[in-house]
Amino acid sequence: MNYGLVEFLQLFGSLGLFLFGMKVMSDALMDLAGSRMRSILATMTSNRFAGIFTGFFITSVIQSSSATTLMVVSFSNASLLTLTESISVIMGANIGTTITAWLITILGFKVSMSAIALPLVGVGFSMNFAKKEVIKKWGIFIVGFAVLFIGLQFLKDAVPNIKESPEILEFLTRYTDLGFWSVLLFLLIGTILTVVIQSSSATMALTLIMTAQGWIPFELAAAMVLGENIGTTITANLAAVVANFHAKRTARAHLLFNIIGVIWVLILFYPFLRMISWLAMKTGSNSPYLNAAAIPVAISLFHTIFNICNTFLLVWFVKPIARLVERIVKVKVLPEKEIDEPKFLTRAALQYPETLVVALKKETKYLYENAIFEIVSHALNLHRADITSEEKVKKMVRKSVKDLGANVDELYYAKVKKIYGEIISYSTRGEKLLPLSEEQIRQISDLKIANRKMVEILRNIANVSKNFKMYRDSENEHVVKEYDKFRKRIAKTLRVIYHFRTSEESKEAYYNKLVILKGRAKEAIHQTNKSINRLIHDDLVTVDMGSSLVNDNDNVNDSIKKLIAVAEILYSDRDTLLEANGA
Repeated sequence: MNYGLVEFLQLFGSLGLFLFGMKVMSDALMDLAGSRMRSILATMTSNRFAGIFTGFFITSVIQSSSATTLMVVSFSNASLLTLTESISVIMGANIGTTITAWLITILGFKVSMSAIALPLVGVGFSMNFAKKEVIKKWGIFIVGFAVLFIGLQFLKDAVPNIKESPEILEFLTRYTDLGFWSVLLFLLIGTILTVVIQSSSATMALTLIMTAQGWIPFELAAAMVLGENIGTTITANLAAVVANFHAKRTARAHLLFNIIGVIWVLILFYPFLRMISWLAMKTGSNSPYLNAAAIPVAISLFHTIFNICNTFLLVWFVKPIARLVERIVKVKVLPEKEIDEPKFLTRAALQYPETLVVALKKETKYLYENAIFEIVSHALNLHRADITSEEKVKKMVRKSVKDLGANVDELYYAKVKKIYGEIISYSTRGEKLLPLSEEQIRQISDLKIANRKMVEILRNIANVSKNFKMYRDSENEHVVKEYDKFRKRIAKTLRVIYHFRTSEESKEAYYNKLVILKGRAKEAIHQTNKSINRLIHDDLVTVDMGSSLVNDNDNVNDSIKKLIAVAEILYSDRDTLLEANGA
């Protein structure tokens, strides 16, 4: 049998069909269970064993370690997972990926799937005509499952038979009789194949077929499996190229974890393989050293036991691995941008609903902390450092009389308008592209409300600021005193919000203070208006002064309520307490 270009293309096409079936099956499972899997991943605890189980469970369900690791990298990029949590999930994913190898071994080599694969395609395709979306997705999964094994059958048929083409074996013997150098060579081949194909499952299928056909012996097949474990890390590392240092650390940890595992197994290589052979024979299989047909089972057993042993050996060293990765990948401070440029609204965050929500929340927090807080403070001649200090508010307001030159309208156009527009546009795009849960839709809606309220706050403060600057040097002590009261109330609100967002220990206490301030803002609408009316009635202020005070009293109270509503949305763990008429 001559193995020429046509035969090579048949082999390549068979591999493509196998990969296509794997992708269709994995994508269908992601559609069916992806949101639940991401929810589990996003809310998992920092317990390393919980992380391992999470990684194993997700990979077993969606049948793709690459999809799991890409999720982990994306979640690390969005700071949803810490480095130690990410490492433990990846450890579990490595164990979960062995399920695929067993499926291929049992159904592809022990059971003839070719007889039922085409009927399965027919069943799956007919399910696509169902009205229910879930049934359609299960139909796509069945089609993908069947196509995978059709591809595997074509792959087995496309690989030349050694009995018919003994010259191929002669070619391989040049590289299979080099002792331990052969092991290292086939480890490299396994790594390169997985990097090129971008699927450890496909490389595993090729390895199992090569062993079943007698191309390579048991130990070299095991070496290829070790190479696949290194090669599969390329997916996460490629995804992390354009991500932040958190994601890069996660990807490097994946690579480091698998390399450490390969090193210790290479040291114990031959004793480890003898143990696998003994276990295979104990389970009723033949020795993989004597029977080529027994190698696929032994290789699957090797793949599983290696990943389990590697995980439960290195699980005790998660923190040292994390520290080592932190030394390799240094913290990269994001370059300072103008405040009106988005900092967190990246294309990568649009991959998953969870990362979309996190990106929007981070951007909104950044807008409040770096623009709104500054503009409101400076508009009333208050320094941010004074507001965040422990100095008495009354004393702080009295000394802060120097004009800081803040023009609210100009600052809004320079620092807020563009980024506000970007947040609204980004959230709308996310809502259109991603399958969001009701809770995620509510969260995004709350964030839109928070952004709108911040813009409305600036509108209020712009009016207060103009009148304050007009009357701050007035000889009328009554009007000066009233505006100082306004400034004091705004300053106190900003200070409590600052402590509420920065103090974890006293968060509940500061939340209760915000509730009190909100209540006072409601009451002050009537009480302060009465005192202002008295000043007008007693001719202590002019009519113009009185008109400005009445309007600005409403502006201040409205701003306080909106500042507190923004704080509740951005920094509270409980449901937001938005007023029905203010949302």
